[in-house]
Amino acid sequence: MSSPASTDAAAAEPGALARFLAGDVWYSFKRSPVAIVSFVLVLLCVIAAVFAPWLAPHDPFDLATLDLSDARLPPSWLAEGNPKYLLGTDDQGRDILSALMYGARISLFVALAAVLLSVVVGVALGLLSGFVGGRIDGFIMRVCDVMLSFPAILVALLIDGAGRAVFPNAHETLAFAVLILAIALTGWGKYARTVRGSTMVERQKEYVQAARVIGVGSGRIMRRHVLPNVLGPVLVLATIDVAQAVIIEATLSFLGVGVPPTSPSLGTLIRIGNDFLFSGEWWITVWPGIMLMVIALSVNLLGDWLRDALNPRLQ
Repeated sequence: MSSPASTDAAAAEPGALARFLAGDVWYSFKRSPVAIVSFVLVLLCVIAAVFAPWLAPHDPFDLATLDLSDARLPPSWLAEGNPKYLLGTDDQGRDILSALMYGARISLFVALAAVLLSVVVGVALGLLSGFVGGRIDGFIMRVCDVMLSFPAILVALLIDGAGRAVFPNAHETLAFAVLILAIALTGWGKYARTVRGSTMVERQKEYVQAARVIGVGSGRIMRRHVLPNVLGPVLVLATIDVAQAVIIEATLSFLGVGVPPTSPSLGTLIRIGNDFLFSGEWWITVWPGIMLMVIALSVNLLGDWLRDALNPRLQ
């Protein structure tokens, strides 16, 4: 039976939320207007993307609701605008505002999936390379150097060409796979290098040596002791990499190596609108471009703040 003193001590111990609110990261966040505004913008974009089926005024991908007579309508505040379509319509009569929500949903999904795959592969290989060393370290780093030398666009074209030859009837599924694999294959190397450097420092510390002395296996040491101490730089790098992945996805979709026009991402919307930019229908491509810029800029600024907040030397 526990004593009253131990019960009081357990009750007085702050929870995870209380420790976070009393920590340096939250203090830095409260004192940074740029971080607050960036977080609000990212949160609004994520909410709009995740809840697009419920928040969007129209379903831009339901062909039964499209009316070609509503095509190329300007924003509602202009002379020929329709109050039903706040930001106007595209060449197929789709509501631009609804298309932005659904397009951001696809872009963020591809970016997050690609970054997650890059983090898993890069952290695992970097941890193994830095902890084991020797020939394994040399082999992994040489593979890393080779992958970092290929641009994502070239890798996407290679994967797309091979995939179309092997799976000629799986265009939409193949498009998502091409985008995710292209971004991930060219992005895991930076995580591997970062984790390798941190692991080489951590493996020389006393807590790792003590774990080895008492007979703890290498796998358990890497997973339970080293990994939590090398994730700080990975978190910062992954945050910034999400913005880069969104831009890469938009670039690939703009070039046609992406999701089909029937379920377009932001890059596909920009490519579609680019055909009408010089004919006066500027809103078809400008609004997706602004949405892409807001997502990339806000995520980048949030990542910059996180880097400074997690590095005491920069405070």
